[in-house]
Amino acid sequence: MAKFLVWLLLLFFCWPLALLALVLYPIAWILTLPFRLVGITVGAVFELLGAIITLPARVIKRI
Repeated sequence: MAKFLVWLLLLFFCWPLALLALVLYPIAWILTLPFRLVGITVGAVFELLGAIITLPARVIKRI
C-alpha cells in the first residue's frame, strides 16, 4: 500500500518519471528473481546443515 501511495505522489508531481517507474518495476523484479531464489536455497541449505549437526545432541537430550 505504501508503494502505491508513493507512486501516486510521484505521479502527481512528475508523471513521466512515474510512468517510467511503472514500466521498469516489473523488469527489475524479473532480473532480481534469480538472486532471491539463490538466497532462499542457500538459507535452506544452511538450515539443513544446522539440523544435521545438532541432531546427535537432540537425540542424546531425549534419552
